[in-house]
Amino acid sequence: MTRMNLASIRKDAFAMPVHNPAYPRPPYRFINREYFIITYETDSDALRAVVPEPLKPENDLVHYEFIRMPDSSGFGDYSESGQVISVRDQQGRLANYTHSMYLDDEGPIAGGREIWGFPKKLAKPTLGVDGNDTLLGTLDYGTQRVATGTMGFKHVALDIESERKKLADTPNYLLKVIPHVDGSVRVCELVRFYLRDVSVLGAWTGPAALELHRHALAPVADLPVKRVVSARYVIANLTLDVGEVALDYLASTETMKFTVNQ
Repeated sequence: MTRMNLASIRKDAFAMPVHNPAYPRPPYRFINREYFIITYETDSDALRAVVPEPLKPENDLVHYEFIRMPDSSGFGDYSESGQVISVRDQQGRLANYTHSMYLDDEGPIAGGREIWGFPKKLAKPTLGVDGNDTLLGTLDYGTQRVATGTMGFKHVALDIESERKKLADTPNYLLKVIPHVDGSVRVCELVRFYLRDVSVLGAWTGPAALELHRHALAPVADLPVKRVVSARYVIANLTLDVGEVALDYLASTETMKFTVNQ
């Protein structure tokens, strides 16, 4: 048995717990991933307050997502729910900024937070068909319902290639924060990542509704619903790729630089 010396620690250490990490190494492949996304208009001041510079909100729209992942390499079968905001980055590109995420599985919570900086918390999201004709997404935090989304099931087909491009070509941003042992900030970065090897199996839209409830620890209603703009249901296969640091907030102002992805 190899002794846990300095060389082996540098070579083998990947994630916590070091002898039995909560997740395997990326990338991760998702099969038959289901997206139920409701786009809604919110308060512009509330939106600007949660988007980190140098990103800028593109408009007053929020994409509320309910996602089912029945076949995820390394993570298994789980669900998530949260809010994504349309932004412009420093290159002027339309991008996504993930503001909140709630999951029901430890592995992707730990891996998502530690590797990329996904803002993940433990909760109880669901996505399925209610009755015979309604797509239903819910989010419970503890015993309290904080989000309910509905859409007519597959009323109108959407263009598959257009939906594939939205997933594959759009840069995604996250604000990654990791504390130091003294409680100060050790890592504070704007992270960029892409979805790779995307194939869309189907995409539809229909009439939709979204209801958000206030909660101290799941504050999705802090971006209130003014009106629902659109909704879509997409089934896709894709790979969550590794990320890159777009901006290090802890660098000195002289050396701070927004990196351009290749």
